[in-house]
Amino acid sequence: MSGINKTNAARLLDRAKIAYELVPYTVDENNLAADHVAEELGEDIRQVFKTLVLHGDRCGHFVCVIPGNMEVDLKAAAKVAGAKKAEMIPMKELLPLTGYIRGGCSPIGMKKSFPTYFHSTATDFDEIYVSAGVRGLQLRISPADLISYVRATVADIATPMDSKDDE
Repeated sequence: MSGINKTNAARLLDRAKIAYELVPYTVDENNLAADHVAEELGEDIRQVFKTLVLHGDRCGHFVCVIPGNMEVDLKAAAKVAGAKKAEMIPMKELLPLTGYIRGGCSPIGMKKSFPTYFHSTATDFDEIYVSAGVRGLQLRISPADLISYVRATVADIATPMDSKDDE
């Protein structure tokens, strides 16, 4: 596929000699949700992962990579990160903190290395998708390679989207 500009995340994977594929999709500025991305890719939403940045009261910033059909479980995420409580960072902090914008945040190549946690279902698949670092481009990659590369911990850190109606 020519004409796709390599992102910083892709260059880092090249340097580490990790196999991946860059997969473009059409961006809808009004719908940056993972389900839109999965639809555009024609892939299972459970294989399209979103990268979220959180802040814990005792551990500072950390990253959660979860399936597109789930939402981060703040209590579980805080616990694995060693915090009492955690919250999503304000959107305005995302770019200065990570170098990435909403809808284009990759677990690879952030400005600083943050502790990273992948939801346990990532390892159910041979390949998963994560942002390549820009809107409109995903990385198709082996979860084992990616988890190893970003030195992530695998944990149950997310819940199905609609479960919070029960609370």
